[in-house]
Amino acid sequence: MDRFDERILQELKADGRISNVELAERVGLSPSATLRRVQELERTEVIKGYRAILNGEPLGIGFIAYVSIGLASHSKKAQLEFEEHVRFVDEVVECHNITGANEYLLRIETASLASYKRIHSDVLGECEHVKSITTMVVMGSPKDER
Repeated sequence: MDRFDERILQELKADGRISNVELAERVGLSPSATLRRVQELERTEVIKGYRAILNGEPLGIGFIAYVSIGLASHSKKAQLEFEEHVRFVDEVVECHNITGANEYLLRIETASLASYKRIHSDVLGECEHVKSITTMVVMGSPKDER
């Protein structure tokens, strides 16, 4: 990684749809050199992918919460089973194994408080390993660079 790679990453993070020619102009390399560097960053998985940033409101996402999960057991088996329990729940858009008083932090996006309540009781509440659930409701996001 040199300053050109760092600049490429900075530009792609700001605009993943930038053309290679424009990217090359911004970083000060030829288009062919820039393309080779981008391909190498992709090959080595420094760049893991590209995505669209969506506006949740038109998609029916009216409720977002971060949910801290404490498990009854700290065993690897309990952690793996919890992770498998939430892996395919569409509303759970992030799942992080964390340090501190609890084991997991989830980002849950649903249409409404009522739909979140169903996830809380029917999904999280039904997992045998869950000991505690703490919900923090997102009231606004003045900075969100995900």
